[in-house]
Parts: sequence; structure tokens; C-alpha cells
Amino acid sequence: MNPDQPTYRSPWAQVAAVVAMLTVLISLVLTAFAWPAAKSTVHDVPIAVAGPAAATQPVIAALQQRDADAFDITQVADTAAAETAVREREVYGAIDVSTGTPSVLIASAASPAIAQTLQAVAGGLGQQQTAAAQVRDLAPLPADDPRGAGLSAGSLPLVLGGMLAAVLLTSRIRGAAQRLVGAAAYSVTGGLAMAAILQFGLGSLEGDYWANAGAIALAVAATSFTILGLEALLGTAGFAIGAVLMMLLGNPLSGMTSAPEMLPGISGQIGQFLPPGAAGHLLRSTAFFDSHDVTQPVLVLTVWLVVGAALVTVAGLRSQRRRTSSAAESTVASPVTV
Repeated sequence: MNPDQPTYRSPWAQVAAVVAMLTVLISLVLTAFAWPAAKSTVHDVPIAVAGPAAATQPVIAALQQRDADAFDITQVADTAAAETAVREREVYGAIDVSTGTPSVLIASAASPAIAQTLQAVAGGLGQQQTAAAQVRDLAPLPADDPRGAGLSAGSLPLVLGGMLAAVLLTSRIRGAAQRLVGAAAYSVTGGLAMAAILQFGLGSLEGDYWANAGAIALAVAATSFTILGLEALLGTAGFAIGAVLMMLLGNPLSGMTSAPEMLPGISGQIGQFLPPGAAGHLLRSTAFFDSHDVTQPVLVLTVWLVVGAALVTVAGLRSQRRRTSSAAESTVASPVTV
């Protein structure tokens, strides 16, 4: 270092501005992740009550008296109808009073938190009856991961995987088509790898491996294509917007650690229209519910994927037109040598 050369130091006002900006950012991150968890409550959870009206009406009245907003109750005729509704993900569980002795049907794989809530309801029913209410789990979590920790923790790598793909492909690959093909190929290989780890390595998934891998691949593709498109169109600002959508909004509002119906207000419903929420719902369905109730998450992920691909294509065409126009202007401006 040249001792005669003056050392440049940032003004203290700039230091203060950076500190303030960092404080705002960390506050936003904390709020995004902590608010849904801290304000989590059971509201409008779809459940069924099975049995004749004379038997179900007192149960429905008791549930509404306990908490009028907790459950969205559907009355079904018998045990078979209740079981079908649970297995096809129309409801999270059911209270069956069609046989006299009440029983509670749950699906831990759909949401361990809601399953615990329904088990508490079963305890309350048992206190009102001469016999304790039986609890049957129609879709239990795997024995190797009875709390569903692997599946819940896997939601973040799904988001990060798509974001990392967008960063690396943007920085190392040139050409819109090349980037899209690279993102698609990575989504397939990443889906196969992550499904294998979750299903065979950790035992967190069941069901058909190829369906699970396809669900993960579609989720990664939706995230990576969207961020690639935003970055191609808006540059660094596009990547920041994509990160906010996927990480600060999509991941906390996905409901993977609880359920969308347990998040504050309508935030859980909003989260199902973002890739992380749609991906979580889709993967639970393929792994534990024979791919029932997959139409909405597949459509949501497909729309994000198509929009992202369209943005990359539009940005690529716009860049190509600029290069063509610049080349034409250079040709016109160049002197002709005879």
C-alpha cells in the first residue's frame, strides 16, 4: 500500500444507512417466519361427522359451542363415506357416531397438528359417553419418521434448490433455450435425488417413488423457472423479487409444518397459490393419499413454470432484437471501402 495515497473511508452516514437497512431486513425476515407460527390457530378445518341426523346434531352442536370457527363440518351418512372423505383429502378427519360408540378418524400424514387436535376432541367425546372414543389413523406417518420431521424440513430445500438453480444457470449459462433446458434437466435429476433421500434414506415418504419424484421435480421447476424469468426480465431486482416470493412469503405460508387452515386469516389459502405451498400439498398427496386431490397444486405449479418460461423467452427475444439492431446500426455507420 502506498503511504502517500489517501485512504478512502465510507462516510458515517452511509454506515448508519446500511445498519438501518439491515435492521429492517432482519425484522422482515423474522416477521415472515415467526408470525405464522406464533399466530397459528385451528380455524375452518374441514372435517366430517358421520351418522344419522339424530346422532350427529348433538356432536355438531357441541363442536360449535366449543369453538364456532374451528371446524368446517360436513355431514356424511356412514363410516364408509367418512373414510372415503379422509382418504381422498376432502377432510382432515371425521367423527363417526353411526354405530353408537363414537370413533374419530384422523390422517396424521395430512397434518400431525390437526390430528392431535382431533385426538383431543376424541378425549372430550369419551368423557360424554360411557365408552372411550376410539381413534383410527387412516393415513399414518411412516414408522421411520412418525412426527413427519423430514417432510416438513424438506420444504426449505425445495425452495433453495430452485433458487440455486436460477443463480448458477444465470451466471454460468448463456442463451434462453440453454437456461430453460438446464433448469428442466436439473429439476428431473434433483427430483429423483431428493425423493430418493426422503423416501429411501430417511423413510419420510411412502407411496410410489416415481410419483413423489415427479412432484418434487415439478416444484423445483416451478421455482427455478419463475426466478430465471424474473431475473431475465428485471436483472438483480428480479432475483430479489423471486426470493421474496418463494422464501419470505411462500415458505412460511406453505403450511408444511402445520396446515394451511392453522395459519392466520387467509394467509394459508394464499400460500397454496405459491409454489412452496402447492408443492407441499402435492407431495403429501402422492406420498400418503394415492395422489388424490392433486389437481389444484399441479395447476398452480404448472402456471408458475409456464409464466417463468415465457418471461425467459420474452427477455431472450428482446435481447436478440437489441443485438440485431445494434449490428445493423454498426453496419450502416461503417464506411464502405472500395
